[in-house]
Parts: sequence; C-alpha cells; structure tokens
Amino acid sequence: MRLTRNIRAALRGPRRGMSAAVVLAAAAGVFAPTCAHAAPVCDAAASAPPVQVARIPDWVESIAVDKRGRMFATAYFTGRVYRMDGPGSAPVPLTGNIGANGGIVVRDDGRLLVGTGNDLAHSLTGDALAVSKLLQVDPETGSVTTYASGLGGIDGVALAPDGTVYTTTLGGRNIGRVTPDGQVDPAWARVPQPNGIAVSPDGTQVYVIQTTIAPGLYRIPVADPAHPQRWISADTSNALALPDGLTLDGRGRPLIATHAAGQIWRAEGATLCTVESGLYLSTQLTYGHGERGFSAGKLYRAGVDGRIYEVPGGAEPRT
Repeated sequence: MRLTRNIRAALRGPRRGMSAAVVLAAAAGVFAPTCAHAAPVCDAAASAPPVQVARIPDWVESIAVDKRGRMFATAYFTGRVYRMDGPGSAPVPLTGNIGANGGIVVRDDGRLLVGTGNDLAHSLTGDALAVSKLLQVDPETGSVTTYASGLGGIDGVALAPDGTVYTTTLGGRNIGRVTPDGQVDPAWARVPQPNGIAVSPDGTQVYVIQTTIAPGLYRIPVADPAHPQRWISADTSNALALPDGLTLDGRGRPLIATHAAGQIWRAEGATLCTVESGLYLSTQLTYGHGERGFSAGKLYRAGVDGRIYEVPGGAEPRT
C-alpha cells in the first residue's frame, strides 16, 4: 500500500504522458511486498542510515554532479532541469519544460547532456521511430541547444572517457551511440528492456541493466557491440525488483537502484549484494565531486518521490 500511495502522489503532478517507467513502477507497488527479496548484504556496508539532503517537487528521473559539487536533476513530469548548489539548498529550475525527462550527464567542459522522449509513446516506438533528441544545457544560463537527434526515446544516458555518449530506450532493445564528431547510431547494440547504463573507466565496456522480464546486468564490448554478454542475473526471487539507474564506484563496480526491491545493489565478482535497503522507487544513483556541495566520495540516490538521499553505505573510502 505504501508503494502504490507513492505512485499515486507522483502522478498528481503535471502530466506529460505516462512513460513505460510509470507502468513498471505501478507493477512494483502491487508486487513488491511479496515478490522482491533482499540480495545478500555487501561486506563492510556502513550502518548509518540514508539522510535526505534535497527534494524536488516532481518525479526525479536522473541526477548528476559536476566538478564544483553542484547537482543537476531531470524532472519527469515538468520536463525541467534543476540545479542544487549543495545539500539543503533549494532546487532552482535551470530550464523550463524542455522535455528533459530522461538521463543526465556532465561533460568535461561542464555542460549538461539530457535525454528526451522518455514517455510511453516514444519508449515503445523508439526502435522503429528514432526521433528523440539529446539536448545540451548550459549549467549557468540554462540555454538549450540540440546536441544530437535521431535516437530512440532516451531513458539512460552514459558518457565515455573519450566523449562518446550511449543511450537506452526502456520500451525497446536498442542502445544508441553518439560519437564526439556527431555521428549518431540509434541501434549500436541491442539488449532486452535496457534501462540504466554506464561506461567502464577505461571505456572498453558499456554496462546496461535489463529491467524486465529477467533482470540482469549486461556488458557490451565496445569493440564488439553485436555480442552483448549477460554478466550477472538477479536471483529469481528478485524477478520483479525492477532495477533502474546505474552508476560506477571508484573501483569501477556497478551500483544499481531498484524500484520494487527498495535496495541498492552492487556488483561484486559475478554476484549482486545489497548496499542499502528501504529506498523504494529509486530511479538513479550518482557520486559527488569536488570538496564542497555534493562532495566527492558520497553516494546519492534520487527517486519517484523527488527526494535526494545521501547513502553512507555506498560511500567511497577516504584516502
């Protein structure tokens, strides 16, 4: 009941059209109490509970932090990009409704790349009608330009060390790719129901989460995208966990947010373990940067409830 109430509350906001993610979240609210179970707890997981550090009045689809420790978020229903200068600061709408309801990343030059078309129509037709755009947003002025077009409905966005961008379309199978010189391939690779996405530190592997029907983590060799490798499968008890966003820690290990299980998973070897529990309807994870604001080494979670939490259990060791 608690989960379904959260979904209903989120749906009361301004509507741009339901995404496939809404349907999945609704399923989470119905089935999570009986069908999702905890993965084993990770070794040395911190005991301190998550702490709320910010809140946006919308479904937060994705978050990213720049080198100055400022956090940026995409708001699903209003299509805005928000900026928060530090924990406890008020969220400032950086843009109006630009359809920024998908993933967000920060380029090396500080500019933001945000995905559009993460609604039901674009998500379900994205493989056949790749018409969505990747937008570039100035983090100071909020000015918006088109970075790339001709992609499927963009849910996840990942940035490689060389500037290549990869995207997912939740309702399809295609993984999109945009090279630094602007070449767009909307079907660079294929994974069933792709959602969260990240790139290995050396740029040789692209990690993708399959949300349904059989949740799992894929590795796609950049040199051989035609042969994705199913790396880790979720336990059968977590068939309805609905994994969503994906990030990497300082050791290059994937961390995964889940809707229905309410857990944050980490990939260790060929298995998944739980870093934190009780954070239902989570959408994305990211690490902080810099010495101020949302600082380096700290793990942050966003969700359908609009709440941003710091998650001590996923913090990087201090050097």
